[in-house]
Formats: sequence, C-alpha cells, structure tokens
Amino acid sequence: MQSLRLKTIRSRASLFFVLALQNITLRVGKEPQTQTLLQDVSLQVPLGHHLAIIGPAGSGKSTLVKVIAGVHSHTEGSIHWKGQDLEEEDIAPYDIGYVPQFSIAYDHLTILESMRDAMRLRVKGLTGKSRDLHADSILNEVGLLPIADRRVQVLSGGEKRRLGLALELVSYPSLLIGDEVTSGLDPKSEAEIMQLMHRLTRNRDRIVLNIIHNLRHIALCDSVAVMCHGCLVYHGPVPQLLEYFQVNSPEEVFPKLAIQPAIDWHNSWLQKRDTFNILQHSSTPATPDPTDTESTPAELPTTTDWRQMVHEVETPNPVVQFFVLMERRWRIFFRDRSQVWMHLALLFGFPCLVVIFALEGLPAIQNLSMTSDVNVLDQLREANAFIIQSTKIGRLVSGLVMVQVVLLTLMGSNNSAREVAAERLIFEKEKLGGLHAISYLASKICFLFVLVAAQSIWMAVFVNRICHFPGDLLSQIVLLLLANGAMTAICLAISSLMKSPEQASLVSIYLVGFQLPLSGAVLGLPEVFRWLTRPFIAAYWSWSGVLQTMKDTRFYDVVQLVTPTDLSPLVLCFWALACHIVIGVLVSYLGCKQSRWE
Repeated sequence: MQSLRLKTIRSRASLFFVLALQNITLRVGKEPQTQTLLQDVSLQVPLGHHLAIIGPAGSGKSTLVKVIAGVHSHTEGSIHWKGQDLEEEDIAPYDIGYVPQFSIAYDHLTILESMRDAMRLRVKGLTGKSRDLHADSILNEVGLLPIADRRVQVLSGGEKRRLGLALELVSYPSLLIGDEVTSGLDPKSEAEIMQLMHRLTRNRDRIVLNIIHNLRHIALCDSVAVMCHGCLVYHGPVPQLLEYFQVNSPEEVFPKLAIQPAIDWHNSWLQKRDTFNILQHSSTPATPDPTDTESTPAELPTTTDWRQMVHEVETPNPVVQFFVLMERRWRIFFRDRSQVWMHLALLFGFPCLVVIFALEGLPAIQNLSMTSDVNVLDQLREANAFIIQSTKIGRLVSGLVMVQVVLLTLMGSNNSAREVAAERLIFEKEKLGGLHAISYLASKICFLFVLVAAQSIWMAVFVNRICHFPGDLLSQIVLLLLANGAMTAICLAISSLMKSPEQASLVSIYLVGFQLPLSGAVLGLPEVFRWLTRPFIAAYWSWSGVLQTMKDTRFYDVVQLVTPTDLSPLVLCFWALACHIVIGVLVSYLGCKQSRWE
C-alpha cells in the first residue's frame, strides 16, 4: 500500500520535473562491433536541484551529460526539457551552460575581457554599462571580481574553473552542467567549487548536473546518480546512498559495484527506484508528503511558471557575432608577441631570401631585359656563349619565381594550419552557447586575408623592384596573392578537420613540401602523373601564371628553353587558384559545422 502511495506521488510530481530522461541508450559502431556506451538510462531532475553524477572511470558519466547537452545524439529513448521533447527542438543556447574540464578561455585575455566577449556573443541587446554590471555581478558571485584584470594565462586551476562557470552564467542558464570541473584541483579549490555550484542551484533556481570523482563533498548535492559501464545503477537522495549499497562510506560504493555485472545492478535498481523520492531533498519550495496520497505539489512551478521565470535572452545575429570575433582575434594576435614577431620575420625575411638567390644573376637579368630586334633563337644559333648565359638566366628566373611561390605557400601554411585546431574546444563550447559557425569562419577569413595580402603584396613588390622582373606587376601580385590565399584556405580546411593543432601543422607542412617537386618547375613529371597532380598543386598555377605575365619579353623565351613543364594560359591559372580558395573555404565551413569535442 505504501509503495502504491509513493508511485502515485511520483507520477503526479513527475509533471514538475524540468529535466526527464527516459530509456536513453547510445550505441556506436556498426554490427557486429557495436559498442553500447549508455543503456536504458532514466532519471528525472526537478527545479533548483544539485545532482552529482559519479561512477568508476569509463562508466559513461561524461557521455551521459554530453547527450543531455546535445553534444552527442542518443540512439534510443527520449529527453524532455521543460516539457519539450529535445528530438523536436534543442535546448535554447542561452538556457544551457556546459563547463568542461579543460580551460575554455583565451590565455591572452583578461577575466573581464573574457566575460564581456562571452556576453556580446551570447546575449543580445546589452549596452556597455549593463554588460559591465552583469559581468561584475557574475564575477562577484563566483569570487573572481577582485582579480578581474588578470590574464587567463596566470590563473590557477581553481580560478580557471571559476572562470569557466562564470562564462556559462552570462545568459543565466536554467541548466548548468559541470563535466569533472573539480578534477585535479587541490582540496581547498575543490571544496570552494563544490560550494559554489551548490549555491548556484539556490540563488538562480537552476539545475546543476555535476560529475565528480572525489566524494568528500557529496553532501552538498541534493541527489546522486551512480553510473556503471553505461548503466544507471542508482539515483536517489545522498543520505540513502550508503543504505542502498550497504556500505559505510561513499568511497566504498565503487569497489562494491565490482561484485556483480553492471546490468544486474541496473535491473536491481529498476525494481527499487520507486521507493526513493528525490523531491523531498530538492531545494524547491514545496515537496510532496509521502504519507499523504491526496496532497498535490501545487507550489512546485508549472511549465507556464517556468516560462515566466526564465530570463528573456536572445542570441545575437551572425553579423554582430562576426564583429565581436574579429575584434577579439586581432586583440589576441597583438598580445601574442611571439606570433607578431614571427609574422614580421617571415614578412620581411622571405623576400630577402629570394633576392639573395638572385644576387649573382642580377646583372645578367638586367642586361637581358634590354630590347632587341633579333629573335632570341637566332642569337642562340650565332653565339654559344649566349646559349650558356640564357640557360643560366632562364633557370634563375624560373627558380626565383618558384622560390617566391613556395615561400608564400609556406607562409600560407603558417597562417592557418593551427587557426581552428588550436582553439577547437573553445570554439565548440561557444558554438554550443549559440555561436554561428558562419560568423566564426568569416572572422577567420577576414583576419587571414589581411595577413595574406600583406605577405603577397610585399613579396611581389620587393622582389620585382630588386630583380627588375618585367611583365604586369599587378597581375603578378594577384597571382602570388592567390597562391598564398589558396594554401591558406586549404590549410584552414585541414585545421578544421584535424583533431589537434599538431596534426594540422604536420599535414599542412607535408602539403607544402609536395608543392615544389610536383609543380614540374624543376623536374618534369611523366605525363600521366602530370595531369593527375597538377589540378591540386597551387604552386604550379602561380608559377606558371607569373611566367605568363612575361610572355612579351625575352625572359619567357629563355625560360621556355630550360623548363621541363609546359605553361598554362594566364586566365586558367587565375581560375585554378580561385577554385582552390573556394574549395578550401567550403571544406572549412563543413569542418566548422561538425562537432569535434574529442
């Protein structure tokens, strides 16, 4: 009879659970090697509740919260948030905060700058003054206001976790998820973070889901969910955890789980879960009385009350986000002195390197540039010395153009190989909070365009003026700019697809390394390989195009004599390089759209 009463109360109170998971299952891989990461997980969480999620390593804790956050998609079951099935509509970006274990802020920004940028990216319509007031209020709440002017790179581990929480509070989310935010902290910092997350459920009437390993402060939670090999084996009040597992301390729960398979623990929990009522341990104003079957939790907020209580927040449009990201990217760039000096060294050093290769041949180049009414082939027949000289000059001119192109492709690789991959986790976090991928990519393209333009124009003008190359300088500038832009775009695409900045840099360097041998400027490839590789070699199209700008001069004739590869028409070179850029940008967008948390 008592069990029936509890079931009745649970059924009636379930209407007021804000977060409800029903039979959530997640499988990955294809048959017969399918792996089950979550199996039949069901739990409900009311308003103003602090839920601890615990379990041995590999038990599915992080996978579970990522499914709730929408980072991973479940294969079976349903998730309801405020009465809305998340299969039909995701949680609004402003209504969820996800705090991962890793740092989610840029090292070269201050705490206050990080907060302001987060607000500008996630909350629409705030004025500068109101934004500062909100930032100060949140930083005061998490205990960071006295050090708001410190840069992220000098913060301790505990302070970075506090900042991670603060950044997620800018939109006043109703659901706050902490994915092992206390892991690796010293005891004092861990205690402070746990107390802070406990307060956050009380101060703002929100749900806090918190994955923890150290169970010393578990009493600060309203309930605890125990995971084991993807199965939920307990979800109930903290005081009843020891009684359920028949242990003397929370630390003894994990060893106890090893005495029988996880599925047996799960099945046992399914039979007993109706006797555990987490509502009476929640911070909601009213809780059901288990001895009164007629009582109704009328004071618990209804769905309508919820919608009225939630702070009205809108995500800024992509244009606003673009300008915020652009301003932030340049701020970070100029504060990273090592990056600034490296780019300056490449900008001024590489053109000088090209000129060094040309020093001994400069007089011959300048002499050959004089006009003559005699056909160069006739001159070659008449003077063996001229043949030798022209051959050297032809090789020198072709080589100098290729050196320019290869150095610019190297700069393009350096520009963008790490641009997305190095900040991928921060980007994923901001994307979860409402950042548009198109805004992010557009900001990267505009930032990189400035670097590419400066590098290419300076290279073309400096080398042209020193070496006195003939031909249309404007066309040469455009071709070198397109070569640099093509490699920058392709490496940006690689950066958006790789799992780490190290992988992206390595692949990009390999790509640059293939530019010289496969271009055919030094050694001619067999015809079948030439046509297979040529479409993908940006260096060939730029090299060929620059030489085509000299077509009305003697340089073109002597280069033709020593070049083992035929040159493509100038217009085709422009189009080929433009296609490289377009393809690189499109792949970059697809890579940015994909979720890459791991």
